[in-house]
Amino acid sequence: MRAALAPGIRLLRALPRDSRYRGLTLVLTFFCYTSYHLSRKPISIVKSQLHPNCSALDPNPHNDSNNSTWCSWAPFDGDNYKELFGALDNAFLVAYAIGMFISGIFGERLPLRYYLSGGMVLSGLFTALFGLGYFWDIHALWYFIVMQVCNGLVQTTGWPSVVACVGNWFGKGKRGLIMGIWNSHTSVGNILGSLIAGVWVSSAWGLSFIVPGIIIAAVGIICFFFLVEYPEDVGCSPPLHHMASDEEDAGGVTTNGKDPEAVTSNEGPLNTSGQSSTDCPDSPKEAAEEPEAISFLGALRIPGVVEFSLCLLFAKLVSYTFLYWLPLYIVNVAHFGAKEAGDLSTLFDVGGILGGIFAGLISDYTGGRATTCCVMLILAAPMLFLYNHVGQNGIGTSIAMLIVCGALVNGPYALITTAVSADLGTHESLKGNAKALSTVTAIIDGTGSIGAALGPLLAGLISPTGWNNVFYMLIAADVLACLLLTRVVVKEVRGWCGYMARKRGYVHATLGRPLLLQFQNRAPL
Repeated sequence: MRAALAPGIRLLRALPRDSRYRGLTLVLTFFCYTSYHLSRKPISIVKSQLHPNCSALDPNPHNDSNNSTWCSWAPFDGDNYKELFGALDNAFLVAYAIGMFISGIFGERLPLRYYLSGGMVLSGLFTALFGLGYFWDIHALWYFIVMQVCNGLVQTTGWPSVVACVGNWFGKGKRGLIMGIWNSHTSVGNILGSLIAGVWVSSAWGLSFIVPGIIIAAVGIICFFFLVEYPEDVGCSPPLHHMASDEEDAGGVTTNGKDPEAVTSNEGPLNTSGQSSTDCPDSPKEAAEEPEAISFLGALRIPGVVEFSLCLLFAKLVSYTFLYWLPLYIVNVAHFGAKEAGDLSTLFDVGGILGGIFAGLISDYTGGRATTCCVMLILAAPMLFLYNHVGQNGIGTSIAMLIVCGALVNGPYALITTAVSADLGTHESLKGNAKALSTVTAIIDGTGSIGAALGPLLAGLISPTGWNNVFYMLIAADVLACLLLTRVVVKEVRGWCGYMARKRGYVHATLGRPLLLQFQNRAPL
């Protein structure tokens, strides 16, 4: 007697073919970028172990060594260890920022599947090599900096590629919510990276890098075998990125009440060329003439790219300062151990997941991407001030404040790097040319990465003067990020006011129409 078909398979068969491939792309790119962030997080966890408080440990076995630094890992055993940690962070982040501007250009011209999977394998290699410095007993600063630079360069293959893939499969309808949920990969990766690194941080910190390196390389191999770049490659219909009735807002991001993916003709779903397709054939559709990739300057001319890029610079400065320095801040201020501080710092990323989802949902409902970002940035400034002054008063207060700060800081960052980047990369001015997605995404995230490099560097330079000054710097960056969106926000508000005025005019005209007909139909006196 045969068993009934497995419930999961029945569910897959019930889904349309397009939906199955969209789901595969969404899940696969989610795990790809989760592994990217998973491999970046260990450095922030291991910092406290490279320069621990040795006097609080067992008696010094080396009587000729400094009692307070005998257990530190050279060259991080000196008084300038914070500056050296800052140099490590910036070796990665500066390389990442520079490489990102170039990465988008390559991403438009190379097969995304090869580009993404190759970058993941190389990133795993350099992450593991950093950890092998522990087992090879390497104490040369240049070795760790070279590994960070190489890793920063190859990690630029990730973000433009995954955003381009998701943008190719999903139209504008509900993009903010979908990408808000999907963008939780950043925080999930940080959480998993913290937990995995925390397992070995006190015993053999080299494994805190080697294991994440193996994970990202393995996911890269899976990506090579299963990623589908374009719907047309498997005979599915491409999504509609714009409607003819779309009204363009100030930032170049259009708003519409309808879901473009839900619009169909009598024959079937419409594709971007206006043709219809009834079902996905088994063989790929014949590719039309491929449009030329957009130039760097051409991408900068898209309305809204410059404003959102500069805003992300300061928003990412705040986010990455927390990413790299929060565990050490908790160790120094709250006096937790390295593992406990790493575990507690994951709550900031839990808040980031919630913030990204809420930001996407609200921006979809209101149609105001810039306004949503601006409101969250305004609320983040006082919350950062409160966390620094009262956040360590108790474990409950610390947990609540970390979640709230994570939501308000990472919400705008998540929205700009996902939905806004995809909206601008498929802007109406491009006339259907989807070859701009990687370049626009790289410009926005590359500019943001300059802030990501500056944040940890400034934190390393300012922290010796006191943590209060670090938080004042973060609050100032938060306010600047908000101010840079002012022009876009004003135009969004004007667009809403115009829409409401037209809506009221339509209602008045509709109510007045029967009365007008009465006068027209009256018999002459």
